[in-house]
Amino acid sequence: MAKNSVIRAASKAGKDKGKGGGGGTIALNKRARHDYHLEERFEAGLELQGWELKSIRAGRANIADAYAVVLHSELFLIGSQFTPLISASTHVVANDRRTRKLLLHRREIDNLIGLIQRDGYTVVPTALYWKGNKVKAELALAKGKQNHDKRQSDKDRDWAREKQRVMRHRNKDA
Repeated sequence: MAKNSVIRAASKAGKDKGKGGGGGTIALNKRARHDYHLEERFEAGLELQGWELKSIRAGRANIADAYAVVLHSELFLIGSQFTPLISASTHVVANDRRTRKLLLHRREIDNLIGLIQRDGYTVVPTALYWKGNKVKAELALAKGKQNHDKRQSDKDRDWAREKQRVMRHRNKDA
């Protein structure tokens, strides 16, 4: 009997992981670090429909090909994909790659518009996560990398990994 209650408690803890005040990660954009020099980060809300929220809770969010654009002095997320659940979207025509509005303060939007138009930056989402019961997107101000930059960052990452291995072996021997 005690064993079952422990299992139930563990399963409840796993369910609340993303919904509580902790702020669980929904989706990451690992390609952004590889393709861009990420400079400044912003937190933005997302304007979502009900079926999109249900698909996010089911873990069907993908932001790997997403980017943000400015239209009529507002910021929109293009290329993100929230695959609809069959049971949740029976009465709605679901477009999984629709353009979604990003919610930021006016001064943040104006700052981003200036940097995008003047300095040639791109705004890329790097993560989706829960903050309370709301979905937030972490946006990064980014500049594209050239191929030689990508090769150099790969070399740096490999070297850092090798240093960690050497230090681990050194600590074990001592």
